Amino acid sequence: MPITKGSQALVDEAMAQVTTHSVDEIRARLNDPAVQIVDIRDVRELEREGTLPGALLAPRGMLEFWVDPASPYFKPVFADEAKTFVLFCGAGWRSALATKTLMDMGMSNVAHIDGGFAAWKQAEAPVVTLAQHKAESVARPAL
Repeated sequence: MPITKGSQALVDEAMAQVTTHSVDEIRARLNDPAVQIVDIRDVRELEREGTLPGALLAPRGMLEFWVDPASPYFKPVFADEAKTFVLFCGAGWRSALATKTLMDMGMSNVAHIDGGFAAWKQAEAPVVTLAQHKAESVARPAL
């Protein structure tokens, strides 16, 4: 059966509908308690490249289940309507699709980072190793 809509078309549609922030915009709000950065990348990417300081690690494959209060996998952090959840992935494609999906689920407080982690690194914005992130997580209250 032929594909009737390719992945790039899906990404383009999502990009046209979601809020996109630049690396500079998010770097300026990195310590803003009203913003929760969400890293949706795979654990192998996290181990290889690290993540953003304070990021919530939410694998793309579980995101919808973690957001849905009716799911047995629900994470209460996602119920905080006072927060803006800013997703990122490696290049901004998965995060655009994930942001659009969360909007389809009813969330209006979601956005993503233009260019993803690649753009973040290119801008020499702060990065922590996965080990540093885990140590920070132990030091701060659970989300």
